[in-house]
Amino acid sequence: IHTFLETECRNCYIALVIWTLFKPLNADTVRTEAESFFDMLEERRRGSDISYALRTFNAQPYRGATPTSTCALNRMVLESQYLSYIIQEVAAESEEPREVILEDATGILDEMAQNLQLRSIRLLGFIMNKVFQSVFRSIYVNEEGLTRLQQAIQEHPVILMPNHRSYMDFLVLSYIMFTYDLSVPVIAAGIPLMGMKLFGEMFRRAGAFFIRRGIGSDKLYWAVLSEYVRTIVRTGYAPVEFFVEGLRSRTLKSLTPKLGMMQMVLEPFFKGEVFDITLVPISISYDRVLEESLLARELLGVPKPKETTGGLLKARTVLQEDYGCMHVCFGTPLSVRDLMKERVIRVQYNLIPRDLPIKPNKETQEFVSGLAHTIVRLQERNVVLSPWNLTAVVLLQNLQGIDLDLLTHRTLWLRNLVLRFGAHLNWPKHLSDSEVMSSSMTLHHSVVHCEKGRVYLVEELGPGPVSQEEGVLRLAAAVLVCASYRNPAVHVFTRPAMVAVAMTTAVNNRTDDIIRHFNFLVELFSNEFVFVPGQTVQDFEEGCSLLQLAGVIVRSDEEMHVTEGGRETIVFLRAILQPFIESYQVVFRYLCEESSQTFREKNFVPNVRRFIMKLLIAGEVQSYECLSSDVQKNALSALLRMTAVTKTKVEEQNEFTVNTAAVKRTWNFLRVKAPDTADTQPRSTSEEPDDTR
Repeated sequence: IHTFLETECRNCYIALVIWTLFKPLNADTVRTEAESFFDMLEERRRGSDISYALRTFNAQPYRGATPTSTCALNRMVLESQYLSYIIQEVAAESEEPREVILEDATGILDEMAQNLQLRSIRLLGFIMNKVFQSVFRSIYVNEEGLTRLQQAIQEHPVILMPNHRSYMDFLVLSYIMFTYDLSVPVIAAGIPLMGMKLFGEMFRRAGAFFIRRGIGSDKLYWAVLSEYVRTIVRTGYAPVEFFVEGLRSRTLKSLTPKLGMMQMVLEPFFKGEVFDITLVPISISYDRVLEESLLARELLGVPKPKETTGGLLKARTVLQEDYGCMHVCFGTPLSVRDLMKERVIRVQYNLIPRDLPIKPNKETQEFVSGLAHTIVRLQERNVVLSPWNLTAVVLLQNLQGIDLDLLTHRTLWLRNLVLRFGAHLNWPKHLSDSEVMSSSMTLHHSVVHCEKGRVYLVEELGPGPVSQEEGVLRLAAAVLVCASYRNPAVHVFTRPAMVAVAMTTAVNNRTDDIIRHFNFLVELFSNEFVFVPGQTVQDFEEGCSLLQLAGVIVRSDEEMHVTEGGRETIVFLRAILQPFIESYQVVFRYLCEESSQTFREKNFVPNVRRFIMKLLIAGEVQSYECLSSDVQKNALSALLRMTAVTKTKVEEQNEFTVNTAAVKRTWNFLRVKAPDTADTQPRSTSEEPDDTR
């Protein structure tokens, strides 16, 4: 695979990053890297909280930065030629006086802008010191990553890009930066946080700048936001932190990256306003997330609670729980300049004055998209899994309960597999395997319980008898909570599992036929799992390499076969993807059998949920994950991308039109299954996927 990447990807803008992704890891490598993490709370517990907050803070800023106050920064934005040009355009289009549009722009900036102040950072540090010591046993940080970050901050503008699994994410990064005398970042935050009395202003003074949701085609808002972000990057005011996934993941699984903010932070480099920009992927892992009880409810249609100070105070009992450990891994900094070598994207920007707006061309958009997807893949690569993540995988394949001894045995088997696949695993060395399992289940007592040596999922209890629908929803909630702890490990298996499914659905064992089926699965599930655009060949090679490394398959140039000892692994890998496959199948069935040819977007999820509920009660559907609104929306997005469904705007609402024949072809392809006992049995060529899609 390394030879292939050298020859085929020599001129690719992410060749070096792909090399990093595919570099094989063995168990010894994983253990060595795990030992480089240290517990930052250990020292904090020995010291005074007040002394910690009031100590001398001596951060080394970017060498090229010009000391700038918050007011001066805002003034630079409002006086920029770019914003002036947009204000003039908006004034002409709306036939409003320029002064009125400028006042609107000023109001947008006042609402949005951060007001970073060291005294507020100290106060937040004091509070977080107490909170983190209360709810977490340890916060592990990789020392080498901190050292690399400290060097990077001094050399070029730095963009911090963490994954987003909890509201704690942006708090913990500022806490770490303050603790180790690193420049505290400014953070892109959702506008609801601003509305929290007292805390909203505290977050603003701690570096948060607030962005509205659903900006749409508001040209003036986009202009103020993009100029504000570019000015921060251009001046080196502070590191910029944003979540490339856009939203907090309700499934704890990686989301497809959003590209708007990515384009904004890169534009100063494209325009030649800075020599380089450094991107730092950051992976935050939790043994247990504080929002655990909300995850399943949101996916089942319960509205997300509004962020308010009152709500925060009511939820303070959550802080009395034990949430285990947190791992924060600062990845290797990436130079945008190095990734751009031998590419001509900047030529487009050199032909137009910097202060004028410019629409990125196709090549620029592909670069930004590829880089954003690569960042998410690097975040996945550095995630530290816990024993509970593996246990959750096994539990979801045994919803009727499983003997504790067998659960332990299967989890240990899975531990060996994920280490072979190159995952980072935090398996305590000072405890026996049975003690690790017991400790893990005790920490997650709200998810599982053990009765007479058998382990079951915990279902929510309620007063009196329950209807069939209520019973299904309660079990579905338990399954979705457990699935949220399986999902951080899914990326480890995605590519090998897709190869396993492709070997099942392909007509024969020919490699080229299996590749075609693999490509189809990647296209179908590219909203469900993160794939770097244009890297399907590398994804296939990664999956095959991991299966070969584990002794699961043998492969020649022409054919692929499952080894006798690899059948158990193949069955397991197919079971990993089965909930997603069945969820997509049931959405396709709804569109073909129950839905009208056209429907409104707002009606889709409620109608699909009712349809699936009937099938679950009737026993026609097995996976309770089908009730997740996220997977339902992802299935619709896949069909939209594959042109089996089209979208139009009608009366300010999205309306979808279904191509029933195209949906049925996809549905029929996913229904193809081979016997577990054979991998060479031929099937009709009529069951081939439609390559024209």
